[in-house]
Amino acid sequence: MRRYLAEFLADRRVVPLPRWLWLPILHGIVLRTRPAKSAEKYAQIWTPEGSPLALHTARQAELLKLRLGIPVAHAMRYGEPSIASALQQLKDCEVTVVPLYPQYSASATESVTDKLPPGMAAIREFHAHPAYIAALAANVRRHWRERGRSPLLVMSFHGLPKKGGEQYATQCIHTATLLAGKLGLKESEWRVTFQSRFGYAEWLQPYTEATLIDTAKEGNTRVDVACPGFVSDCLETLEEIGITAKQKFLQAGGREFHLIACLNESQEWIDALAEILSGRAAP
Repeated sequence: MRRYLAEFLADRRVVPLPRWLWLPILHGIVLRTRPAKSAEKYAQIWTPEGSPLALHTARQAELLKLRLGIPVAHAMRYGEPSIASALQQLKDCEVTVVPLYPQYSASATESVTDKLPPGMAAIREFHAHPAYIAALAANVRRHWRERGRSPLLVMSFHGLPKKGGEQYATQCIHTATLLAGKLGLKESEWRVTFQSRFGYAEWLQPYTEATLIDTAKEGNTRVDVACPGFVSDCLETLEEIGITAKQKFLQAGGREFHLIACLNESQEWIDALAEILSGRAAP
């Protein structure tokens, strides 16, 4: 955890503070306390095969390879397998990189393209791609068929600092609006929120946890939560929403909390990835 967090939090895209200010804080304070706290959270979602995010990403890559009939390699932005190792596997191929962040942000999307050779083709974003929206809708409908439907669907996206996050927020809202339209939801039946706040700056609002607490206090005893900005279930969906946010909702008076699984290995998502690649970006 310490190695992973050191790489992640030292990225200028993630924490854009002056290095002289941030690095002493990172190594003197953050990396002395946060690894243990993060490890406790990961322990709650870990599987016998390992990290859910790593497993889903590897499986998606294998299914996409079968779907397209071409070499496909997967990588993690931080940790292993690295982007460099994935590119090495594909060194004899014409490569297009797909950062699996549907909505564009410098802290996520550009942190990937920073690691690519100049001129390499990469998908900038796909927040409104019809196949992506259709895959999200199919995923929600599948959950409703299996678990029933709640009166309210909360769509929780990863948060960003409000300053500089305007384009990202617009794309998140656009995604949610398209999904709500695809599902035939009325305006009162869905909300957009932002999670994963870090630090003391003002982040994009409304915050997911606060919204869920208010929702329960308003008398809404059942809620569905989807995370359209995450294509794979991970710490932010399984622990932050599925465990911590659920607990807050129930403590505030809610009775039923349903976390809708991410796209993961659904056939609709693999098909959507293939379609997104068919309109790949130019270098």
